Amino acid sequence: MRNTSNSRRSARSPAWVALIAAALAMSLILAAAFLLIEHFRPEAGALDRPAHPLTDSQTMAQVVGPAREIVAIARLQATTGGYMLMSCRDSRDPPYQGAVYLNFRLPTTAKADALAYLQKIADTLVADGWAEGLPPNEHLFGHTLTRSGATAIFYANDDQSTFGTMQLYGQCRNTTDHANDSTAWTDVTNQLR
Repeated sequence: MRNTSNSRRSARSPAWVALIAAALAMSLILAAAFLLIEHFRPEAGALDRPAHPLTDSQTMAQVVGPAREIVAIARLQATTGGYMLMSCRDSRDPPYQGAVYLNFRLPTTAKADALAYLQKIADTLVADGWAEGLPPNEHLFGHTLTRSGATAIFYANDDQSTFGTMQLYGQCRNTTDHANDSTAWTDVTNQLR
């Protein structure tokens, strides 16, 4: 036969009381966190309906304009660039964002000098109002900067040591259906000078 008085005493011991209090506190914290996440989570389909959609020309201007400014401010040489609308959801469906990929000549092939040059570009852009973020995942010594809805990612080109690569992305605000359009790049080199 079990001694119930010892069971009651051990259930009232300070260790048991602390364990029960901790379990209840954790339950309350998790419940509050769940309610907060549910409250602040965007409604389903918010990506499908941006508050202020952009036209095709506005979407293009959102990235080509900053690309042109960067080329001028940073004095990038031998620039070439392409523009494309990219789906923010999958490969075809709206909304879309504009994207510019541009290449520019590095003044040297020495890795340390190229990295110093890229840092100088980043410093120049920060002085012009761009905000620097974390380096891009695939390019440890690259830079990510944002300003006015555009994000610029640039780094030394892995395939051609004499060139740097910059990718500019706009906001996902173009809701025009381009699902059946061709996905070819448009050369915008002349618009970058």
